[in-house]
Amino acid sequence: MKIALIGYGKMGKEIEQIALTRGHEISLKVDISNANTFTIEELKKADVAIEFSTPESAINNIYKCFDANVPVVVGTTGWLNKLEEVKQKCTGGDHALFYASNYSIGVNLFFKVNEYLAKLMNNYPDYNVTMEEIHHVHKLDAPSGTAISLANQIIDQIQHKEKWINDTTSNKNELSIVSKRIDEVPGTHTVTYGSAVDEISITHIAHNRKGFALGAVIAAEWVKDKKGVFGMNDLMNF
Repeated sequence: MKIALIGYGKMGKEIEQIALTRGHEISLKVDISNANTFTIEELKKADVAIEFSTPESAINNIYKCFDANVPVVVGTTGWLNKLEEVKQKCTGGDHALFYASNYSIGVNLFFKVNEYLAKLMNNYPDYNVTMEEIHHVHKLDAPSGTAISLANQIIDQIQHKEKWINDTTSNKNELSIVSKRIDEVPGTHTVTYGSAVDEISITHIAHNRKGFALGAVIAAEWVKDKKGVFGMNDLMNF
């Protein structure tokens, strides 16, 4: 399979190494030197594109893949206010989009645990739920896309939580997400339910980027030759 890498930073390089070991070919690498000049014709040489760039450039990159009729796997976060618009363009044009806030198999299992725990805790309002996410100092968006996904799951299950805020809060209707940027931390997410008598916490700790990169390559293998909008629930058959 020929893969176009749109975004060739640390994650892009990790994806490249895993793709090569799985027998794939990198047909295009897009980095700062050609981010504004790579062409649709270059994209057409790929069977699938993997997009890990910046929040500012992600949507244009996605639309470029649509124009080239190349399925695109998107790992960039920070542009989700435009997600519905992008989904409509994808389905309207009979294209393929695979989006996940996190491609790690472990994180997606963590999502399922988070959802189930929130469903249980809805019956125990004495426990207040809060979140913390820690990433490396180079991460451009806060809270992380993974944290937003976790928060939305909690809000869907816990009736008195109406929205999340990226700060501490004493408002019982708000879900606090505290974001920290420390050194080269790949990603740590913690959900805590605290009461006057005890607390329950679940945590996912990423040790490196390999889990994210492997998941993105597996997603690219899976979405090749498909049409529509997909995510990790489709891939993992949840």
